[in-house]
Amino acid sequence: MSRSALIYTALAAIAIVAVALFALRDPAQPIPATLENRAELENLREGTMKKLAFHTAPKPVSTAEYETESGARATLADHQGRYVLLNFWATWCAPCRKEMPMLATLQDEFGGESFEVLTIATGRNNPAQIKKFFDDIGTSNLPLHRDPSSALARDMAVLGLPVTVILSPEGHEIARMTGDAEWDSDSAKAIIATLLDNGG
Repeated sequence: MSRSALIYTALAAIAIVAVALFALRDPAQPIPATLENRAELENLREGTMKKLAFHTAPKPVSTAEYETESGARATLADHQGRYVLLNFWATWCAPCRKEMPMLATLQDEFGGESFEVLTIATGRNNPAQIKKFFDDIGTSNLPLHRDPSSALARDMAVLGLPVTVILSPEGHEIARMTGDAEWDSDSAKAIIATLLDNGG
């Protein structure tokens, strides 16, 4: 078989796989409008926000439970209906300490029926240590939730800390940031504002 024939065969196979994957997409879960406006959102990224990667299609999230600050059990599905900025962190994580006040600022400015910052300490984080962490940095508007077994973090492919994931109102992952960022920057605020304006 000639080289050109091999290339044509390979491209045809890729096309078939792509069509098959699209056909397998659940038609009841349409692509959010926010991802149709992906280029607009990407153009808003500046500085540390350039690390924020918007997915080309929404991704499912874990159904693993986490422990709320009251000791109850919850899942990410409990937060559907609004955009969620989900931050995985730990008390021993220096970059987490640096960015947490910025996440608090974002919650102050945008938190409400359409948006929330959801902070979950993953791994061995004593509740008293979590409270001290927030007290030390002067943050009182973010939840003290825990993922003590790291089951949720593992299911969400969190390999280091911090990791921040944006969830759509439908409960899908639409973007991910690995590492800390300036979440109180004009760029971050413009991204959140655009998500809320587009309505997902």
